[in-house]
Amino acid sequence: MPPFIPGLELCRRFYAEAVRPLLEEAAPGIPHSAARIGSGSEVLGFDTARSADHEWGPRLQLFLRPRDVSRHSGRIRHVLAEHLPKTFHGYPTHFAPTDETRDIRVMRATDGPVHHRVEVTHVSSWFTATLGFDPTSPLTPADWLATPTQLLAEVTAGAVFHDGLHVLAPARAALRWYPRDLWLHILACQWQRISQEEAFVGRCGEVGDALGSAVVTARLTRDLMRLCLLMDRRYPPYSKWLGSAFARTSAADRLTPPLTAALAATDWHTRESHLTTAYETVADLHNQLGLTDRVDPHTRPYHTRPFRVLRAERFTHALRARITDPTIRSLPLTGAVDQFIDSTEVLSRPQTARDAAEGMRKPRPEQS
Repeated sequence: MPPFIPGLELCRRFYAEAVRPLLEEAAPGIPHSAARIGSGSEVLGFDTARSADHEWGPRLQLFLRPRDVSRHSGRIRHVLAEHLPKTFHGYPTHFAPTDETRDIRVMRATDGPVHHRVEVTHVSSWFTATLGFDPTSPLTPADWLATPTQLLAEVTAGAVFHDGLHVLAPARAALRWYPRDLWLHILACQWQRISQEEAFVGRCGEVGDALGSAVVTARLTRDLMRLCLLMDRRYPPYSKWLGSAFARTSAADRLTPPLTAALAATDWHTRESHLTTAYETVADLHNQLGLTDRVDPHTRPYHTRPFRVLRAERFTHALRARITDPTIRSLPLTGAVDQFIDSTEVLSRPQTARDAAEGMRKPRPEQS
């Protein structure tokens, strides 16, 4: 492979130097937008040379008006397949299936037509397929809560190279961040997750379950990292990039040392001590946001047991008290779909995630 070029920059050049001239030949005068958004490490800015081994390379989305997709997409795809350069800045423009699955493609040299990764579509259909709803229409709380933050990160990151349709940028702007009451609700639910397990680090350790104590510590560390991203108005990505995204938050410099120390500790007292530092730091950050009245950021004993905790549900209650929309205030404390489901099989499938979120919102049958 040639020297590494960050994927977004490679795609930007690919559009400007290779795709746009051919588009003007295939469909002259047809308005379009062009972007590299959606799945892919380069969209989030986390790609390295390692990323080039699959689903990475000169690729992008071309958005047309709906009527132009049916009229011109076939010709555009054909012209690109026949006339795109075989390589671009040293990278193949042809994508071949891997031996393991035809769903995953990799850059390969070819002597024939290019199987390119220029997706020709229109804005509404692309977003509906990617998220399960169309952000060019008014959004509902159900739309927000049924969408994993990884997907929201993917469609609001990346880059728009040209927006001749004047639709793509407003759609992305509508998804930039949660409405205020929903943000408060999701923050409250994240604090609630922490409150449910913060005493278990010590309880597991007390009965000699060092492994269990370490697992709980890791779970709490993950929840604190996701909370800091949410407080920073950043969509938390999935596990592969969570640490990389957390490193870019305003809290990272203060929190990385105690969280790392908690994970490295070999006894529960040390884990608890470092988590205590982390809890109080995040509590301070909450107070600095000014979203609620000040909440005491200090840790305290867990009832009569000898475990040091924050009693994080205090922050949940404070946030819920500031929600003005009664519909959102009445939502269960499960939050967004990826706050109560941790299955890739669900979270990577928009309709499945929406079905799961809808099921959680349905009234429960009365117990007989």
